[in-house]
Amino acid sequence: MKIRTLVLGALVSGAALAATADVASARVVCNSYGDCWRTQQRYDYQPSWGLKIYDDNWRWRDRDRARYRWRDYNRGYYGKGGVWITF
Repeated sequence: MKIRTLVLGALVSGAALAATADVASARVVCNSYGDCWRTQQRYDYQPSWGLKIYDDNWRWRDRDRARYRWRDYNRGYYGKGGVWITF
């Protein structure tokens, strides 16, 4: 009986971890000017801002190195000319 309880507890714990794993994962956000940054929160980016959101493991291709650059991040997004817009 104890083994069954332990196995059931382990399964429930594993399922809970799997269900919450996506909540803590980071994202990569890039604007149309090539500025990219990481964010760990899901913001409500407006479509008019022209941003693309990728999974944390997204990388640009070697041929696109001149197009993209990493930026620091905070609460907001990079707009035209690399200007940081806070919200």
